[in-house]
Amino acid sequence: MSMKSVDTLLDVLHFADSHTAVIVPELGIRVTYASLREQVVAMANALAGCGIHRGDTVAIALPNGLPAIVSFLAASIAGTAAPLNLAYPYEEFHFFLGDTNARVLLCPPVGAEFARSAAADRKIPVLSVEMSEQGIVQLAAPAEVSITATEPKADDIALVLHTSGSTGRPKRVPLRHFNLAVSSANIANTYALSHEDVSLCIMPLFHVHGLVASLLATLLSGGTVVVPTKFNALSFWRTVREHRVTWYSGVPTMHQVLLARAHQKPAEAATLRFIRSCSAPLSSGLIHKIEGLFGVPFVEAYGMTEAAHQMTSNPLPPRHRKAGSVGVGAGLRISIMDKQSNELGTNQRGEVAIQGANVFRGYENNPEANARAFVNGWFRTGDEGMLDADCYLHLTGRIKDIIIRGGENIAPHEVDEILLRHPAVAAAVTFGRVHPTLGEEVAAAVVLHEGQEAIEAVLIKHCRELLAEYKCPKKIYLVKSIPTTATGKIRRRAVAAALGDDEICDS
Repeated sequence: MSMKSVDTLLDVLHFADSHTAVIVPELGIRVTYASLREQVVAMANALAGCGIHRGDTVAIALPNGLPAIVSFLAASIAGTAAPLNLAYPYEEFHFFLGDTNARVLLCPPVGAEFARSAAADRKIPVLSVEMSEQGIVQLAAPAEVSITATEPKADDIALVLHTSGSTGRPKRVPLRHFNLAVSSANIANTYALSHEDVSLCIMPLFHVHGLVASLLATLLSGGTVVVPTKFNALSFWRTVREHRVTWYSGVPTMHQVLLARAHQKPAEAATLRFIRSCSAPLSSGLIHKIEGLFGVPFVEAYGMTEAAHQMTSNPLPPRHRKAGSVGVGAGLRISIMDKQSNELGTNQRGEVAIQGANVFRGYENNPEANARAFVNGWFRTGDEGMLDADCYLHLTGRIKDIIIRGGENIAPHEVDEILLRHPAVAAAVTFGRVHPTLGEEVAAAVVLHEGQEAIEAVLIKHCRELLAEYKCPKKIYLVKSIPTTATGKIRRRAVAAALGDDEICDS
């Protein structure tokens, strides 16, 4: 179906009243579009009655589920939503509540002690969000006055999120209603989503991936969102079968867990139309394994918070999917630039820059970051990559993660890919260590598959057979796990800080 023209998140809910919008699988709850719209408007009005106006931030600390969905949409309509990770420690809640200037915090009726404690110390009111057995979500405390929330405009800020902070202090990213509406439409159009599609939301709803791809794009197309409380590999395929799921989007760690548990094509996968991956790279070998086992197209996409999620995606058949590429531009322009902001040609490596209606206008209260990030109307992503002759984008790593060894630039992701080709390797992360004469030397941390054995020398020999000598790791650490963010991104700098402090004195 063709996408409706929408300007705000309130418009996203204007679909057939009786069609199922949200399913909560653990509780057997089904909510229609009419009911969801009614609940969202009622909570938006309740927030307005509590004094929330346009531009006021409503912090949300809720697990995945219907309460999180209703609260996010209602907060974006009454004010600005700021979803937070319920697993944050006190210190992070204290920082994010202060940094967003939150006027109120929405929490579950029980638990969330760190969030509640941080809010109390910040003198921020806390409101509990309750859900009845029938799937009706509302604020526990009645509003002080009866008032109708003002309908938002396309240019109003609907959502504020933070960058991951993997390369510095987290920056505030304000996303307007039209940024989110355009991005949702781009995603829906990329995968030809319709009211017949059922999305399984396994990404957290405090992150742009889950909010925009799994939730908003589905609602925009009139489909159904199945939203379990958390990702559970044991019940995953049963949920797919019972609710006739047609697609899901996840990060590599999720896909790897599902692949590891499936020794033959799951019969439950019969309703799937495609599988999507984003937020972190996946090796081409694993992509082929997943497609071969599950029997559906596996499409890698590329997104970031500043672009309201998706920027590129590999297309569905009959168009070509290129393993190792993140696909073609999806509703926005892409350029590759050198350090002087000159546009580069085909197959030339440089910084990925983007332009489009889904791209934000700038970080909040951070003119220095904005001056670095924006040039002539383009947003510089901080990612290095190149466009091939077919305009497919190939990413080679974060600019700040590039290893410079004796003047040679080495993309860590390229070395990761080679290490992952070794049958004993389950996960790998490459990073630079200080070297007295070369500046940096290549090192890597590796997790082995359960039951597999390999020594450092064997893995280094494997790399030397497939890589130029200067790219090969000179030191490989065998570790039990590699730290990742809440959304599955490898914390490359955390690994480098933990393992790479000592200088390598041998060349």
